[in-house]
Amino acid sequence: MIGRLFRFHGGIKPDAHKNESCTPAIRRAPLPARLIVPLRQSARASAACMVEPGQKVLKGERIGEAEGMLGTAVHAPTSGTVLEIGDYPMAHPSGLDTRCVVIKPDGEDRWVELAPFDYHNASRGEALAWLRDCGIVGLGGATFPSHVKLGKGAGIEILILNGAECEPWITCDDRLMRERATDILAGASILRELIGARELVVGIEDNKPEAIAAMQQAAGAASGPVRIVPVPALYPAGGEKQLIRVLTGIEIPYGKLGGDYGVQCFNVGTAHAVYRAIAHGEPLVSRIVTLTGNAKNPGNWEVPIGTPVEDLLTLAHPKADTDRYIMGGPMMGFAMPRLDVPVVKGSNCIIAASPKLFPPAPPEQPCIRCTECAKACPAELQPFELYWFSRAKNFGKAQEYHLFDCIECGSCAYVCPAHIPLVDYFRFAKSEIWAREREKAAADQARERFEFRNFRQEREKAEKAAKLAAKAAETRAKLAENPAAGASTAPAAAEAEDPKKALIAAALARAKAQKAEIKPQNTDNLSPQTQAEIADIEARRKVLEAADALPPSAEAAVAAAPESESAETRATTDAEPRP
Repeated sequence: MIGRLFRFHGGIKPDAHKNESCTPAIRRAPLPARLIVPLRQSARASAACMVEPGQKVLKGERIGEAEGMLGTAVHAPTSGTVLEIGDYPMAHPSGLDTRCVVIKPDGEDRWVELAPFDYHNASRGEALAWLRDCGIVGLGGATFPSHVKLGKGAGIEILILNGAECEPWITCDDRLMRERATDILAGASILRELIGARELVVGIEDNKPEAIAAMQQAAGAASGPVRIVPVPALYPAGGEKQLIRVLTGIEIPYGKLGGDYGVQCFNVGTAHAVYRAIAHGEPLVSRIVTLTGNAKNPGNWEVPIGTPVEDLLTLAHPKADTDRYIMGGPMMGFAMPRLDVPVVKGSNCIIAASPKLFPPAPPEQPCIRCTECAKACPAELQPFELYWFSRAKNFGKAQEYHLFDCIECGSCAYVCPAHIPLVDYFRFAKSEIWAREREKAAADQARERFEFRNFRQEREKAEKAAKLAAKAAETRAKLAENPAAGASTAPAAAEAEDPKKALIAAALARAKAQKAEIKPQNTDNLSPQTQAEIADIEARRKVLEAADALPPSAEAAVAAAPESESAETRATTDAEPRP
């Protein structure tokens, strides 16, 4: 057990703005007129649709089946009727469409038949499959599949429950810990058993005293030892590597994960969802969302997955001067391009922004290389160097400076005196690198297909040549066994060394043999005149066949004889006196 706290590099202290939304208790959002449930809840994987338009579904019924290793199931957030399955915009800066199931609620909110899962008497693989089929993912924002993150059940010594919630304005985890601390720790105990950890530590920022007190009270009644550890409020202390550093002193190097060093981290919301899935059999069909910012009624609501944001905003009563909406926090969130997008499992906060709360950014100025960004970077990178390489599209050099270790927390842009949107440059560079890697992978696949096609054609050509050679050898053997056929096909036999010529000769021989076997038909009761015509035709045919059977030298002599005769005749005619 580690009895002290450590500090990570960098970090900032922006205004928290937690009090605006953390006071009211969690309220249940009403059902909208229709729910738009994306089959793709994250960028990693999608689910295969299991329903059809017109089908009746119950709350918690599976409507999307997990696909691939990183896939998780998707469920109906309420009972109702499937209206359609189509493409709708998703909650993403790009505003691109994704496959969605549109459900019209029937107002009854009837659950499918539920049953708890006895993970004590089930194998670990069955327990992980249950979590996958219940759609359990990380609710801290990354939506990484929990059944994958649980690993192999060995090698993890410390399980950390992340209740830091360091991003300004967001209070959904704070309210969850205040109201449902017992369920959170019950889910954490399940995670600890499944992952095989010896120690369970809950890290909570010290600006949440009510949540800390609630969790400490629940820990006193917990079945196993639990440490509730307040950590200094320093953004981004809620980052996985940063929280691991603060609580254990373990510094995760570039390109590594906490699991490589015996530490794994889960969000408190994820632990609560795990408890509901195991103890009650409930799939993940709703989540806590903070509605705050420039609003008259800020707070936290339990929102069904698939609720359109425009329907949800009416609960917070945004003020008239609201000019845009931010999904996520102000540091790592994004301005929503449209409001008809649905709430997904990773949607933790929606902020109503106004020019007073979020003034327009000053114009970007040239970098003065003051290194303030490097001092604030919690990943110990050099953002000013990454900026130059990203701007110059020198992506190879950016990767050398560990671009992909950037967690996009925004600390560097927050302290930049030149007001450079550094995170935007880093996101641009990452997207370009990913695009080029996809293009390279596609080109490599096309080249492999082309090379395999050439190989297949050469193989088929060789196989065909081998078959021709075998057939030619068989033909030569048959000709050797049948002298009559060999005599009648002397030219073909002479060229039998060539497989193709031997095959042609054999074919001609078979044709002649078949022709010889053909007997005239309908020759009875013929008139003498018709019989004479037939005899004349047969005589001419025999003459032609005899000519065809002559060797080339004999054919030349026969052809030369008429010409000699014609020459002698012409000479005699020319010698006669003319009258």
